[in-house]
Amino acid sequence: MLGKRIVIMGLILARILRQGRHPRLLFCRRRVHAPSTIAPTMLSAARTRRRQKFGAIIAVLAATCGLAAASAQSADYLVSEEGKTLNLPFSDAVRVGNLLVLSGQLGNLPGTTELASGGMAGEARQAMENIKSILERNGSSMDKVVKCTVMLTDIAEWPAFNKVYVTYFPGPKPARSAFAASGLAFGGKVEVECWASAE
Repeated sequence: MLGKRIVIMGLILARILRQGRHPRLLFCRRRVHAPSTIAPTMLSAARTRRRQKFGAIIAVLAATCGLAAASAQSADYLVSEEGKTLNLPFSDAVRVGNLLVLSGQLGNLPGTTELASGGMAGEARQAMENIKSILERNGSSMDKVVKCTVMLTDIAEWPAFNKVYVTYFPGPKPARSAFAASGLAFGGKVEVECWASAE
């Protein structure tokens, strides 16, 4: 609630300053009639630009504070029973409002550290299935994924990974980054991290 009020106050202040009005007028109990000699239309261009810039900064800071406050209050750390048995030092996902942020998923079989057979194709498919399972368990789905990050131990296997990856996104493709790493947990070939919207 506090964060929302900060955002609203910041936006109001920004609008007042963009219009060339002095913010102190907002808090006066009696109406103040400014002399025509200092009417907003007579303000210098430099002064107007300073007010606009200051107002924009206030709005951005207020919005940032509001989002931070909302995030701190609503974060939900999600760990499945399978995840708990592995006792790994991270959550399966973290939910903040309608945003679901998944930890990177390897091609390991659920509840174990054993990697799926079949090389890159097998591990890629299992990693995507792990992602799909986490999403569906937490009110989301593959068609709600908005961003993925792909880590490969060999960038030469990027095409082989893509052959599997695209089958999980037959429609619009999420934004994505991909890079090679010197090594991944459990000796895996690929790790995929996703962000998605959720109900």
